[in-house]
Amino acid sequence: MQDKKISLPETPAASIGRRSFMVASLAAGFALSVRPVTAETIATDTTGLVAGEVKIPSAGLEVPAYRAMPDGAGPFPTVLVVQEIFGVHEHIRDVCRRFAKLGYFAVAPELFARQGDVSKLASIDEIRPIVAKVPDAQVMADLDAAVAWAGASGKADTSKLGITGFCWGGRIVWLYAAHSDRLKAGVAWYGRLDGDRNDLQPSYPIDIAASLKAPVLGLYGGQDQGIPVSDVEKMRAALKSAQGESMIEVYADAPHAFFADYRPSYRPEPAAEGWQKLQAWFKEHGVA
Repeated sequence: MQDKKISLPETPAASIGRRSFMVASLAAGFALSVRPVTAETIATDTTGLVAGEVKIPSAGLEVPAYRAMPDGAGPFPTVLVVQEIFGVHEHIRDVCRRFAKLGYFAVAPELFARQGDVSKLASIDEIRPIVAKVPDAQVMADLDAAVAWAGASGKADTSKLGITGFCWGGRIVWLYAAHSDRLKAGVAWYGRLDGDRNDLQPSYPIDIAASLKAPVLGLYGGQDQGIPVSDVEKMRAALKSAQGESMIEVYADAPHAFFADYRPSYRPEPAAEGWQKLQAWFKEHGVA
């Protein structure tokens, strides 16, 4: 069955293909704007895994992505990993390896590839104008392409499909759960729930709470300076009104990006608890 679309502007394949393709391959290491990384940074090895950069055909282009999976026959349950605003840098790649260690086929496409390479920019103020040019419709199409590519590999069981994302990617998790008929479950880490709308980003999670096709678990910090608790409560009310299975957990003392072990915002206890909740959520909803 072809995925139905939420109310996003169409981005024709031909139009996407005519754009300058800015990122041909993933940058090594951590994004420049987040260096130096903290001493608590987690490094997951590749023992027993097949891991590395791949190319995913989407709208006539090859989008760079990171893929990690167990070194075995498969097929393995599939998880889309959606990047932060810093792109598919080492932290996102490590998250893919963590999933692979749990028996998943994890893939993280570089969703800013057509607009610019944010990994080489020195500050978030330089990054934001590039990310603002990324259409939601393009993101949905590239994620769909990643699912199709994974399924065609013979190593991914896309009937057991999950998605998780962080910060910028947290918002995308909610949107993809309203977009995809194939998705079984999502986990959104501190993604914005409301904000300024425009032609490229016309909807926020609070707008589509009643349209979710798969249950989403939201993991948020009570001390997040960018996502007001009032937005979280509005989203909870919208989810309750929709009478679905989606829900939000708030860690009262955690700031934004509490899962990001390479940044000072990292909080080990809520990060570990959230990771356990993610695994239980995926298993409960058929992504295992």
